Amino acid sequence: MTDTEEPLIAQKGPYRIELLATYRYAWCACGMSKMQPFCDGSHTSSKAGIKPIVWVQDKDATVLLCGCKRSGKKPICDTTHKSL
Repeated sequence: MTDTEEPLIAQKGPYRIELLATYRYAWCACGMSKMQPFCDGSHTSSKAGIKPIVWVQDKDATVLLCGCKRSGKKPICDTTHKSL
């Protein structure tokens, strides 16, 4: 991946994930993680500078996390994958 490249498409569809309240999550934004949709640190080997989105979940919830890495509502899927 170079500085001008877009993130890799991990999959052309969302990941249905059950998130737990008070847990810290790191969503892979570069598409290189082997633990999709979560970050495994693979971005550190890239010069693109794409960092994960990190948050603490406020309540238990089942969500659709973006798999194509192009959502306008990252890390939540906004169906951008349908246009790829």
